[in-house]
Amino acid sequence: MSDRYTNKRLIMLLEKYVLWSIGELSDTEERKLREMAPHLGRSFSARGTWQEVVASVMEFPPDMPATFNAMWLRNLEIASEHGAAMTPQRFAEMVVDENFPM
Repeated sequence: MSDRYTNKRLIMLLEKYVLWSIGELSDTEERKLREMAPHLGRSFSARGTWQEVVASVMEFPPDMPATFNAMWLRNLEIASEHGAAMTPQRFAEMVVDENFPM
């Protein structure tokens, strides 16, 4: 685990949530998170799927995945206009860093 995530498990979960929202979460990561859902629920005093636990902890509105997806599509356009590339992971990190400072 990189220093970015040391003692900051929620940052990693938020990034995974963003990746899931934009359709870029790997099947392997999705499976791991699905298996972790009961533990996450206990840790954060929330119930449901891992996505529901994250949304509950962060008090996300129901349309948050669509919001993240719209942001992703717009950032892809901006990157393309500037001849740059935007990876899904970099986008997730950017969203978390700019919107959920921890």
